[in-house]
Amino acid sequence: MATASYGYYRATIFLAMFAGYTLYYFNRKTFSFVIPSVMEEIPLDKDDMGMITSSQSLAYGISKFISGVLSDQVSARWLFSIGLFVVGGINVVFSRSSTVAVFSVLWFLNGLGQGFGWPPCGRLLRKWFEPSQFGTWWAILSCSMNLAGSLGPIITLVLAQTYSWRTILAASGLICVALSFVCLLVIKNEPKDVGLPNLDVAAKKKKGAASGEESSLAEFLLSPYLWLLSLSYLVVFGVKTACTDWGQLFLIQDKGQSMLMGSSYMSALEVGGLLGNLAAGYISDKAVARQGLRIHGNPRHFILMVMMAGMVASMYLFRVTVSPDSPKVWILSLGAAFGFSSYGPIALFGLIANESAPSNLCGTSHAIVALMANIGGFLSGLPFGTIAKHHGWETAFWVAEVLCGVTTVGFFLLRNIRTKMGNVSKKAD
Repeated sequence: MATASYGYYRATIFLAMFAGYTLYYFNRKTFSFVIPSVMEEIPLDKDDMGMITSSQSLAYGISKFISGVLSDQVSARWLFSIGLFVVGGINVVFSRSSTVAVFSVLWFLNGLGQGFGWPPCGRLLRKWFEPSQFGTWWAILSCSMNLAGSLGPIITLVLAQTYSWRTILAASGLICVALSFVCLLVIKNEPKDVGLPNLDVAAKKKKGAASGEESSLAEFLLSPYLWLLSLSYLVVFGVKTACTDWGQLFLIQDKGQSMLMGSSYMSALEVGGLLGNLAAGYISDKAVARQGLRIHGNPRHFILMVMMAGMVASMYLFRVTVSPDSPKVWILSLGAAFGFSSYGPIALFGLIANESAPSNLCGTSHAIVALMANIGGFLSGLPFGTIAKHHGWETAFWVAEVLCGVTTVGFFLLRNIRTKMGNVSKKAD
């Protein structure tokens, strides 16, 4: 009976989170999806578009960091639902606006709401699923972003044939608001809220043993590996965001492709990202099972570096080989390849940051590297758009390509530094 009850609540709560986070991500990217339609009505240059997207990335980085701390102190159910409500409401208001200044303010507020999405999901997964299941369900939940990213451009393009961009944004926002109330009713913070035993009994029993693995905040912050991960994540996430936010404009404006091909490229990128996310987790888990975690180096580094190199290769081929006459299959293949090789590292950086940190600072570790990633997302907006404005899309994407290549080489050279953050006993070292 208890097992059946766990199964029911796990299924309903996970489905609510999956649907909710799919809408979180779709409503994070709606402006990018409808940029071509917006530009037909409102004159926007590359600086304007960069300002709007960067304002969201900046707010998202701040909000996600704060939300990561708050999720341990307040109800995850309320935090997730309130964020979803705010994001939907902002999209509705955005659909009724027409100036760059208002767009930027509203998209900043959208970013603040977006930060309430993922941290509560992590807490809910830990409360409702066994440790041996946690990684699997984390990866599957992450696929909600790929689902929204792959279907979003196509759905938006189809709807744009009949409806205005304003109607599309308003409708997606209202659906988001409606689902926020469903999530508030369906999601439960932990098993004891519905009369079931919590799953953390074993953790409590081991509490005394875990204290030997703990470190002070100062020891943790002085770990070089924390900053290697953070800087690498900043570049990788920034490059990935630049390609997803600006990729279809590059195809349409510089490569002579249609709007349909631009949307199809974005969808192919997200489908590849879904597969890359799952592959990175599965392959790196096999490496850990075979080699074990060490004080120096990490078995996950090999697949991480291979995928980062794949990002550079796919970007180079995209920039150099695509032309107005390029086969559609080739363009879509490059999109899928970039998605596969970029989403994998994004999944791994967060995972490695968690498992390499002291037991008492895992959340802080993930919050720091995630904050650095969102700084990269911010830099992919206005600065990247400014480079494109003054030097062209070709140069802007070349800069991103070089930055990613240099980061990959640097990570390779430092792959065997001490990866156990914080205090390590002399005996262990």
